[in-house]
Amino acid sequence: MRTAWTTCPLCEATCGLELTVEGELVTAVRGDRRDVLSGGFLCPKGASLGALDADPDRLRQPVVRRGEGFEAVSWGEAFEVVDRRLGEVVSRFGRDAVGMYLGNPTVHSLAGGLYAGVLRRSLGSRNFFTAATVDQMPKHVSSGLLYGGMYSIPVPDVDRTDFLLILGADPFSSNGSLWTVPDVVGRLKALRRRGGAFVVVDPRRSRTAAAADRHLAIVPGTDVFLLLAMVNELFAASLVDLKALAGHVNGVAGVRELSSPFTPEAVAGRCGIGAGEIRALTRQLAEAERAAVYGRIGTTTVEFGTVASWLVDVLNILTGNLDRPGGAMFPMPAHGRRGTGSGKGFEVGRWRSRVRGLPEVAGELPVVTLADEIETPGDGQVRALVTVAGNPALSVPNSARLDACLSTLDFMVSVDPYVNETTRHADVILPPPPPSRRAHYDVAFLSFAVRNVAKYSRPAVPLRPGEVDEGEILLRLSAILAGAGPRADLDALVGLSGESELSREERLLDAKLRSGPYGLSLADLLEQPHGVDLGPLTSRVPEILRTPSGRIELCPEPIAADVPRVVAALRRPVDGLVLVGRRHLRSNNSWLHNVPALVKGKQLCTLLVNPADAERLGLVDGGSARVASRVGEVEATVEVSADMAAGVVSLPHGWGHDRPGTRLSTARAHPGVNVNLLTDDLAVDPLSGTAVLNGVHVRVTPSAAQ
Repeated sequence: MRTAWTTCPLCEATCGLELTVEGELVTAVRGDRRDVLSGGFLCPKGASLGALDADPDRLRQPVVRRGEGFEAVSWGEAFEVVDRRLGEVVSRFGRDAVGMYLGNPTVHSLAGGLYAGVLRRSLGSRNFFTAATVDQMPKHVSSGLLYGGMYSIPVPDVDRTDFLLILGADPFSSNGSLWTVPDVVGRLKALRRRGGAFVVVDPRRSRTAAAADRHLAIVPGTDVFLLLAMVNELFAASLVDLKALAGHVNGVAGVRELSSPFTPEAVAGRCGIGAGEIRALTRQLAEAERAAVYGRIGTTTVEFGTVASWLVDVLNILTGNLDRPGGAMFPMPAHGRRGTGSGKGFEVGRWRSRVRGLPEVAGELPVVTLADEIETPGDGQVRALVTVAGNPALSVPNSARLDACLSTLDFMVSVDPYVNETTRHADVILPPPPPSRRAHYDVAFLSFAVRNVAKYSRPAVPLRPGEVDEGEILLRLSAILAGAGPRADLDALVGLSGESELSREERLLDAKLRSGPYGLSLADLLEQPHGVDLGPLTSRVPEILRTPSGRIELCPEPIAADVPRVVAALRRPVDGLVLVGRRHLRSNNSWLHNVPALVKGKQLCTLLVNPADAERLGLVDGGSARVASRVGEVEATVEVSADMAAGVVSLPHGWGHDRPGTRLSTARAHPGVNVNLLTDDLAVDPLSGTAVLNGVHVRVTPSAAQ
């Protein structure tokens, strides 16, 4: 028996874990009390790491489709099949005939963080898609337009703030998102102990909302109106004060003009929050000594996701709370680079999708159009698909359509440890090793951390004979896509040469650390298994800016051009029920439903309905309801709850494990229903190409069985 320390890869909180290892098995998981960021915090997901590691349904070697089933093969044979079949598609139809989809777990691993760009470049196709356009892409676009860099996303400095406004997020359940904040419950309790307050805007009384000083039940998809009214009120009440940002901001007058139609009285009826409440909230934000505004999935996966994401930052800027302690600040990760205060800026729409003409964003196309690109004949039709750590058959709107499309492809290869709803269509599945057998460093999430830290851990358990490291899988696949074949020199592919005692990923990470802002090395991190504390967040304006002007562009032209659409929507009548998603502490998208400890107990995938709506519609708690939209319908178990606002129903994301051909025994026993059978692939935020997953119009009736 021995002890190993690592970082949990199962959500964005990056909590430190203390593992008890017996032989090749992780037999116990505890929070690492000496971890420099999480300090011993542990949620049910992290506690399940040993069970996830040892899941008997997990693939341990590659499989290739033979007839109607899969056959286990050697790694060499699997890569030969991938090389031959992808080569056939490219030689006949060109490089755009191969598409790629990267899922969220890609950014939860060191190999994914290092090699996603290599995969994209090797693909050489315009048909590149990721989970970002069913998640956070509006925040990337708004940050790119404001600051010149799509990854320059400020996070609430929660440990020093006096007031926090949270919109469309439930960090008590998610542990933060685009905000690496372990033990957010403890941090918000500490905020209140020092005399501060936090307010939650959400159509559901979530776990976070229940603990807040105030919960405002907003109409789904209307955060944009509330935020514009708050901007309007800042100007009307002479509460604008840029403080230290005054010499670094362009466009304040333009924002004032854009917000002028959105008085509190004009928006109150549309968003469900009274004009007096809007004014009081605005004053509380403006008059707090230190304050921050934070918006997440409820403000991004909506009709005006980019405008709403922009407005979150606008409020932080106009109140002088951006880039100062206790406000919204930019982390400085150890592997990052400091800037020069200006750059070429950010643009979208450098090309458009072949079928629907949707704009490229950050080098990718909106995933809502993947089915179009597979179904529609012509030059550039997607005939082969590479998926990495993603489950688009569950996560993409109108998923029944995409699910059917996947079965028509000439070839599909998936990097995934499971035969799931998506990979059941694959011709080859390449399984990465479980978390305990992988090195870990958070390339993505340390850029969103509430404190600057650095943590690295080597695999707690060595690879078994026949297992291949995740980094080698991704690079071997990259080499094949680039035309270098399955036996290419992988070191050369990433610019390395010579011998080293370090692994390939360690050499690349060491180079990033040595050229980073703190002058660290991999050896420094290896000497500190609980992490290196680099201190609280510090001000980074103007250094972080990448705009040609060297200033924050508060009123960017693409945003201004979209505001008239918001004005028109303000006058649009709203009828009927709307659907929103929700998160659970024991769940993360579709990843963890095959772990018994995380699905036992109370059913998680239920349709939350307000009591008044349930009575009006003839629904009963525990009964069944039929939910229908333009694109599909499902039957779900009803949970009547006063936590749900009237006129709104909710289904969680990531369920629907009832598809034939999967190998997910626990998930199949707790299938739930797939909410994306209801979401509409024609509904997108035009600035970011992001799907509208919240505020979907639905019809709800008692099921025939009931």
